Amino acid sequence: MRIDAVCSIPSGQQLLSAMDTSRSAAPSYLAWSIFNTFCCCLPLGIAAIIYSSRVNSANQAGDRARAESASNTTKKLNIAGLVCGIILIIVVILLRVYGGA
Repeated sequence: MRIDAVCSIPSGQQLLSAMDTSRSAAPSYLAWSIFNTFCCCLPLGIAAIIYSSRVNSANQAGDRARAESASNTTKKLNIAGLVCGIILIIVVILLRVYGGA
C-alpha cells in the first residue's frame, strides 16, 4: 500500500520568511554573562551583560550585522571572564595549600 501525500502551503512565502528570521537571530549569551558576573569576574561579567543586551536590541531591530558583532564580543568577554575566574580559583587554592603564615 502506497500513500502519496502532497502538502501545499498557501502562505509558503510567509513560512520561509519566518524560518529565516528565527535562524538569523544571534545568540545573546545572557545566562553565561550573568553566571560570569556572580561567579567568575565581576567587571568582565558586567561588560558581557551590557553587550548581551545590545545583541537582544539588535536582534529585535533586525540588524543582523550589529547583533553578530555584539554577540561575538559577548562571547569573547565571557570566555575571558571564565578564564580569569578559573585562574583566580587556582591561585587562591595554591595560596591556601602552600602559603604558610
